[in-house]
Amino acid sequence: MTKQHIVKKHIVTSYRNLSLEMQEAVKEKYPLGFTEAMIRVDKPNGDFFYAVPFDTDEVAYLVKIDVKIDDNSQEEEEKDYYDDEIKGADELQDDNSDSNETNDDDVDI
Repeated sequence: MTKQHIVKKHIVTSYRNLSLEMQEAVKEKYPLGFTEAMIRVDKPNGDFFYAVPFDTDEVAYLVKIDVKIDDNSQEEEEKDYYDDEIKGADELQDDNSDSNETNDDDVDI
């Protein structure tokens, strides 16, 4: 007996474009979420998307998953919290330098 080699169609589609039945089937395959199975797919123009593989008998899907990327962490790291100028700091410094000089009115005997 010879085994027939069945060639599946390969389709890339968004999760939201799948039928409700297919969405449920994808959820059943990944009951704990997509994080562990997700792959990054780089496009030739430099863009990318994240997807999970999902196979049926006839079709091998690559299902695009919408992912929100948190890019605030880099902005927070770049922020220099200690570089802020305090308003009035120059006046305070001038006042302190004056107080270091002894004034006859301020001396206790």
